[in-house]
Amino acid sequence: MMIDFFIKLAPWQQALLGTLFTYGMTALGAALVFFFKSINKNILNLMLGFASGVMIAASFWSLLDPAISQAEQNGDIAWLVVAIGFGTGGLFLYLADKVLPHLPIGRQETKGDFPSYLRRTVLLVFSITLHNIPEGLAVGVAFGAVSQASNPAIAIAAAISVALGIGIQNFPEGAAVSIPLRQGGLSRARSFMYGQASGIVEPIAGVVGALLVSRMTVILPYALAFAAGAMIYVVVEELIPEAQQSVERKSHTAVFGVMAGFIIMMILDVALS
Repeated sequence: MMIDFFIKLAPWQQALLGTLFTYGMTALGAALVFFFKSINKNILNLMLGFASGVMIAASFWSLLDPAISQAEQNGDIAWLVVAIGFGTGGLFLYLADKVLPHLPIGRQETKGDFPSYLRRTVLLVFSITLHNIPEGLAVGVAFGAVSQASNPAIAIAAAISVALGIGIQNFPEGAAVSIPLRQGGLSRARSFMYGQASGIVEPIAGVVGALLVSRMTVILPYALAFAAGAMIYVVVEELIPEAQQSVERKSHTAVFGVMAGFIIMMILDVALS
């Protein structure tokens, strides 16, 4: 079984495999550019809404809930620990958002004195790197928690559900990066390259997160909550606003996507744990 296989591995190896899967899903989504030059806006909104629902559900069942349990086991004030970690995760991305050049998902508008193509490429690289760090961290932290869990099998199942959920939502993200670039005039190969690159940082962040929490028990609940806060920030700052950019004023496709993503991820988390 998959769980038995993962238990035999070190936490950083588990995190690496999990994040290689999430990266692969990003690349798979980006590969849609070889088949489509454009994507229906309502379909994209539905996909981004679905991704948002997945991340919201994963943030609680796979990150915040285990963080509360771990904090209680450590004898800490659980609500305070989780609040600090969650708030810090959101604040970290807010500050990074202010410091780094930023381009919202799927958009190509640019300002400034740089040539349009160069500026768009630089902004895109920074944006997708920032956007995917918390997702890789979330997977790494989840697998890093396995070594300290009272029931490793349940912890592995929860970590796998995080990786599965993030992988599911990475598919539309890959397409949301590569297809608009193709529309902007880039070749299919270049569009795919930049689209799949949005997932490369996830294995790096995942391994780092796993190594940190597997060696420092005291920071585990903070790290889990931090990852949750960062993921929620991404959902509210990036995914949902972009999903609401509908071709129809009263379209509810993004809302239905959020509901479906949340339900499916909730079922996966509860069933696997």
